[in-house]
Amino acid sequence: MFVPRWLRILLPAALILVWLTAASIGGPYFGRIDEVSSNDQTTYLPSSADATRVSALQKTFIDSDAIPAIVVFRTDDGAELTDQQRTDIQTQIAGLSTVTGVADDISPAIPSQDQQAVEVFVPIDASGEVRDTVDSMRSYLLREGSVEGVTGFVTGPAGFTADIGDAFAGIDGILLLTALGAVFLILFIVYRSPLLPFLVLGTSLFALTTSLLTVWWLAKAGVFTLNGQVQGILFILVIGAATDYSLLYVSRYKEALRTHEKRWDATWAALRVSLEPIVASGGTVIAGLLCLLLSDLNSNKALGPVSAVGVAFSVLASLTLLPALLLACGRASFWPLRPKYVAPDGAAVRVDTEPARHGFAVHKTAHGAPKGFWSRLETFIAWRPRSIWIITTVLLLAAGAGVLQLQANGVAQSDLILGQSEARDGQVALGEHFPGGSGSPALIVAPEADLGDVASAVLSTDGVSSLTVTSANSPSGSANVDSDGSLSAPGGAQTLMAVEPTVVDGKVLLQATLSDAADSDAAKDTVRALRSALADGSSGALVGGVTATAIDSDTAGVHDRNTIIPIVLVVILLILMLLLRSILAPVLLILSVVVSFAAALGVSALVFNHLFQFPGADPSVPLYGFVFLVALGIDYNIFLMTRVREESIAHGTRAGVLRGLTVTGGVITSAGIVLAATFSALGVIPVLFLAQIAFIVAFGVLLDTLLVRSLLVPALAYDLGRVVWWPSKLARASQDAGKPSR
Repeated sequence: MFVPRWLRILLPAALILVWLTAASIGGPYFGRIDEVSSNDQTTYLPSSADATRVSALQKTFIDSDAIPAIVVFRTDDGAELTDQQRTDIQTQIAGLSTVTGVADDISPAIPSQDQQAVEVFVPIDASGEVRDTVDSMRSYLLREGSVEGVTGFVTGPAGFTADIGDAFAGIDGILLLTALGAVFLILFIVYRSPLLPFLVLGTSLFALTTSLLTVWWLAKAGVFTLNGQVQGILFILVIGAATDYSLLYVSRYKEALRTHEKRWDATWAALRVSLEPIVASGGTVIAGLLCLLLSDLNSNKALGPVSAVGVAFSVLASLTLLPALLLACGRASFWPLRPKYVAPDGAAVRVDTEPARHGFAVHKTAHGAPKGFWSRLETFIAWRPRSIWIITTVLLLAAGAGVLQLQANGVAQSDLILGQSEARDGQVALGEHFPGGSGSPALIVAPEADLGDVASAVLSTDGVSSLTVTSANSPSGSANVDSDGSLSAPGGAQTLMAVEPTVVDGKVLLQATLSDAADSDAAKDTVRALRSALADGSSGALVGGVTATAIDSDTAGVHDRNTIIPIVLVVILLILMLLLRSILAPVLLILSVVVSFAAALGVSALVFNHLFQFPGADPSVPLYGFVFLVALGIDYNIFLMTRVREESIAHGTRAGVLRGLTVTGGVITSAGIVLAATFSALGVIPVLFLAQIAFIVAFGVLLDTLLVRSLLVPALAYDLGRVVWWPSKLARASQDAGKPSR
């Protein structure tokens, strides 16, 4: 195809300029994610969940957009607080009101029954930077000098929010640098070129900045809600996916440079053969991610379109920006190992077979690929294909048995942070001297007419320490509720009139303080008992709060896991059928991915329980692991099988399997190692969920790349021969080149 010289120069230059402009605009948005993100767990629940409905109703009772922090002071030696210590604590409490973001209505110091500790409830403006406010409170308490013999902690919902925010604070810097550094090192080792890694990583970074720009404005418009978890996964997914697609194009471009003298011709030749597998791979990942829109959890719903946007830009960058960069650099991209052009009349004649070994005809290298590991591996597969795929399958199934030990039923909020957490330490101190649920009560919205019955049911439930109701004419804003529904001001305070509850649309808001920490299993059992007891009546009371939110999140997570996984499998299966024009091959590929995922999850469960000794896992961990492993793992199936099909059309299925394996083995392995290293970078963020996803995906990708894609799939396809393409015409080919000769 004739293309004017001016267009050959203008087109790549324009593409590079467009991407450079988009990246320069999107780059500054790395530091602005907090403007459109939220870590409020209630916002991720479905609107129908009780905890979500209570959270919305709570705002009608309390005219304040505040999140409570609990400041706990306790003696170091276990003795009772002295008068001097109490005075010094009061001085510090009074000074907290000067911290930006702290509301004026700080509660008085409430002593524990053992007189060894006091707690103070400090409302923090949730519309501001909660993390900055809590950090300032902690700095203030430390800067002003701790009370002698007393240790202070800032905990409660605001304290945990701050600790989670601090954990995610490294996403823009540490996470990104770790991922990019790992990818650069691997690419340099694989290609031994100082320039090519920069071109590939530049493509990934431009895709990421453009994705971030798009996602930021969509979140700003309220299309979805971002959080640190989704943000971290977006970073890693875009870098990993863009690098994978780029490596596939680089491989085909390097081949094309050997058969085309002009780099323009090599570029178009590489694009023609790369377009279908890259678009199909990206489309498969996007389709799998968009299945998350069927989730009950709004956090999962957000991850789907956010990640889909990232993958779409990864595909676009690998098919536009990278070809333009490689076209501009030509063979110099691979310096010092530049691919040499071999003229057709000087090309070496390919020898398809060599003397039979062990009764099989064995192929030499394909398409100029150097002899080496992959050449020896194809010999091994052609020797004993059936034994290889059976043994490999048995090993994977044995590893998958460990999935029975996976504890994915939810974890306490205090266990979300890995390493040091002042909020967790404060929660422990709080539980030693006060009811564990102090500051994080169960919230109950009930009809005013049923206040007595509801109060009786709540206070008779094991695990409930006390019950209060929101009251506008009480000095503290709440009133104690007895089992008969009678009200009294807290601490015997005197009021000018009888204490009355705040009533909104015929409903009252009750707060049940639990005996156990709000994020504990015991507290969850108490809330379930409360819901059961109130469901027996006709009041229609709703139970929400921190504990109820955790319960509803876990329930929705289990529902999502059981619903979405089968749908993802069906969607990907249909895409593979369209791509490979076959039914049997896609079914076998899907089964291989499922077995590989089970093995990865089984090994991960053993590692989590016995090596890392994690307290458990969120119900969404298996779902996220599945979506990423299956959607990304299918990429390598597509890279391999599209090339196998291409070779099979010309040389027969068995010869095509061996040729496809030899040619794609290096690039698939490199891509798998890069993706594993990229997801491993999530481990630098000290959050339990991300650490578990990092291990599952990294280990699963390596397992899929090194075992499934290198041994199981090629051996199975070779053993089945042309029938693997059933029911397409390719399955009825008259001759299957490379068929074993006996």
